[in-house]
Amino acid sequence: QVHLVESGGGLVQAGTSTRLTCSFSGTTRGDGTMGWFRQVSGKAREFVGAVRWSDGKAFITNGLKGRFTVSSGAPEKEVFLHMNNLNVDDTGAYYCAASTNPWPQTGVYEYDYAFWGHGTQVTISS
Repeated sequence: QVHLVESGGGLVQAGTSTRLTCSFSGTTRGDGTMGWFRQVSGKAREFVGAVRWSDGKAFITNGLKGRFTVSSGAPEKEVFLHMNNLNVDDTGAYYCAASTNPWPQTGVYEYDYAFWGHGTQVTISS
């Protein structure tokens, strides 16, 4: 069983940066994928980025490249979402998710991920 817990959310001022952490426990294949999704106001939950366990290679959705990055910690029990130059449109709930399949077999869709955290709220103040 895989258990995911997000942390690091809260109230953040526009134009600044913050980092979310996904703490991972349990067992999974070493070549799986950890992903980040978010649900911002008025929109469906959307893919943000992911990191492949086997080599740490990260992927970010095109619309967030240059502002957001994903990285994994050592010894692979944490995944981070680094968010820079935040704006009010980034306000929402952020979720981490885990798949036992490697990227790109695991992709950008929610159904690619079998395990989910409960999410953490990030609110950007102007």
